[in-house]
Amino acid sequence: MMPARPRRASLIGAPTDVGAGERGASMGPEALRVAGLISRLGAHGLEVVDRGNLGGPGNPWQAPVAGYRHLDEVAQWNRLVHDAVLAELRAERLPVLLGGDHSLAIGSIGAVARHCRETGRTLRVLWLDAHADFNTRELSPSGNLHGMPLACLCGFGPPELVAIAGHEPAISASCVRQVGIRSVDPGEKRLVHEQGLDVFDMRHVDEVGMRAAVAEALSGLDAGTHLHVSFDVDFLDPEIAPGVGTTVPGGPTYREAQLCMEMIADTGQLGSLDIVELNPALDVRNRTASLAVDLVESLFGKSTLVRQSVRRFTATGALRGSRPGRAPGPGAPLPAGEPARSVRPPPRRPPAARV
Repeated sequence: MMPARPRRASLIGAPTDVGAGERGASMGPEALRVAGLISRLGAHGLEVVDRGNLGGPGNPWQAPVAGYRHLDEVAQWNRLVHDAVLAELRAERLPVLLGGDHSLAIGSIGAVARHCRETGRTLRVLWLDAHADFNTRELSPSGNLHGMPLACLCGFGPPELVAIAGHEPAISASCVRQVGIRSVDPGEKRLVHEQGLDVFDMRHVDEVGMRAAVAEALSGLDAGTHLHVSFDVDFLDPEIAPGVGTTVPGGPTYREAQLCMEMIADTGQLGSLDIVELNPALDVRNRTASLAVDLVESLFGKSTLVRQSVRRFTATGALRGSRPGRAPGPGAPLPAGEPARSVRPPPRRPPAARV
């Protein structure tokens, strides 16, 4: 029998924006702390330890070289992140990476993948983002490595990043589920299709509802699965989360995002987490950081509803039990015996990039 998910969490700050196209994400870890992340997680029964910030190189703010911006600095930061995350996993603690830009996911997910190989677990990566982050230097219009982490993890990138986890590729595209995608470069889209990534873009969310989309993304989890959530704050609609460097209209609303996080919590399989791309320099009175903390709190058990029982996902993706008071998303099947109820259609959005 696989051990239960750890209830001891460690916060790891990675204050850097070397992979991004805008300055400011380096202030993200402190903004999350100021928004009360430690106390809010502790209120849900977690023993939380703040490991402080990693100390990596500064941002030289230079032009790309051979298709990559700041490759040496990004590689140094990711080696630091990899070692810190792996140490927490080996100590049976749940690592929470406080970014920093999304290029840091190379080290974070690389460490989780290594730990899964060591322990015989199956890895599932849930990538919550407005962007696919599957660019390469040949495809990227900017050379910014925060647009390439998932491609690097799947083996498409420079050796300095592809080999960080001690195994090439660090992960298979088949273990990734992307939710909320709505901005993909044309060449990147072709590579996503070639690799067979499972992408639940915003058009899909609009068509079937957030509940059905997340249920698909979480289907197949079992007791032997390590679930890693990589939460890019630009996953959210910029109307509610302005404090990011790469805003894309048409993202999830507050209630859709809460539902997504609560459904992840319902699985009981969360084993590690990234919180990235929060940019306090572009925020309004720490509004986006406070929202991110609110949503992360839901990942660890906070619920917006009072309920007597909770639906859980089976290994096939089906739901069992009941959750009074919440209507399923459009297109989602009702559990046996549950009466039909009216469902408000999802809000209309501007057209999203279809992946």
